[in-house]
Amino acid sequence: MHPALTAAPLLDVRGLTTEFPAARDGRVRAVDGVSFRIGRGETLGLVGESGCGKSVTALSIVGLVQPPGRITSGSVVFEGRDLVRLDERERRRVRGVRIGFVFQEPMTALNPVFTIGDQIAEALLVHGLATPKVAKARAVELLEAVRMPDPARCAADYPHQLSGGMRQRALIAAAIACQPPLLIADEPTTALDVTIQAGILDLLCDMRARFGLSLLLITHDLGVVAQLADRVAIMYAGRIVEEGPADDVLSSPAHPYTRGLLASLPGATPGSRLQAIPGSVPDLAKLPRGCAFGPRCGDRVDGCDLRPPEPVHVAAAHTARCILHDRA
Repeated sequence: MHPALTAAPLLDVRGLTTEFPAARDGRVRAVDGVSFRIGRGETLGLVGESGCGKSVTALSIVGLVQPPGRITSGSVVFEGRDLVRLDERERRRVRGVRIGFVFQEPMTALNPVFTIGDQIAEALLVHGLATPKVAKARAVELLEAVRMPDPARCAADYPHQLSGGMRQRALIAAAIACQPPLLIADEPTTALDVTIQAGILDLLCDMRARFGLSLLLITHDLGVVAQLADRVAIMYAGRIVEEGPADDVLSSPAHPYTRGLLASLPGATPGSRLQAIPGSVPDLAKLPRGCAFGPRCGDRVDGCDLRPPEPVHVAAAHTARCILHDRA
C-alpha cells in the first residue's frame, strides 16, 4: 500500500453522483456513485474514453459543474471538510488556494485580453496573498519554476503569442501560484505533440517533488499513467470499474474494459494488429440494466445483464466491478 494511504487521505470522494437533465423529464448520471481517495503526496490517474465522466468528476470536486447539472448525492471530503456542503463563497476559498486546477484546453482557459503575468498574479491578488508589486514579481518566479523560456518576457506576452506547450506551462504556473496541496490536471497533454507532452509530464513530476503536491491526473493515455501515477482508477459510463496500484492494474488488469484499453495500445503485442474494443461508449441515458460494458465485452456471461456489479477485491487494494470475480 502506498505510504500516503496509511494516514487520513487528503481527498476522500465517496458515492459522488452528478446528474444532468435529459429529455422527457429524465436525468442522466454523468458521474454515478464514484468513490476514491488520494493521499498526501500521491498521484491518482483517472482513466477512460472521452465521455466517460472524468472531467465532470473533476469539476464536481471543485464545485464548477455548470447548471442545470448538479451533484445529487455523495461527499467530497478535502482536508476534513465536505466540499459538497459548503456554500459558493466558502468553495472559492478552497479553489485555487487549496486545490489548483489545470484545465483541458489552455487557449480557452486563458483570458486573451490579459497578459500571462497578470493572469498568474491575479490568483494571488484575488485571495489576498500578495500586494500587486509582489504578485507581479511572483508571477515571473512561477514562470521560471515551470521552465518557461525568458520568463520575464513571457509574463508580458498575451496567450496568442505563446505556443501550446508554453500556454500549458502558464496554466500550471497559475494553478500552483498559491501552493495548493492538491493539483487537478485535466488532460494536460491533449493536442500537444509528443516532444512537448514529454516536457509537460516531466514538469508535473518536478512540481510534485518540489512542492509536495498530491495530483489527480485525468487522462485517456495509459502511458501517461504508467509514467506518473501511484494508483489508477479506470472509469466507464460514469462509474469506476477498476482501481488499484498502477503497477498492479497495468500488469494484471482485472476488468475486461481495462484489458481492452491495454490491448489497443500500439506496440502492446509486437508484430500483431491493433485490437480495438468493439462497439462504442453507451448513451448514458440508455444504459443497460446490468454491466454497462456488457454489450462490448468478449467475456460476457449469463448474469452480466441482471444488475450493475459491485466492486470486488481481486488483490490487496485492487478492486474491479466484474461478475467474473464475484463468482470466483
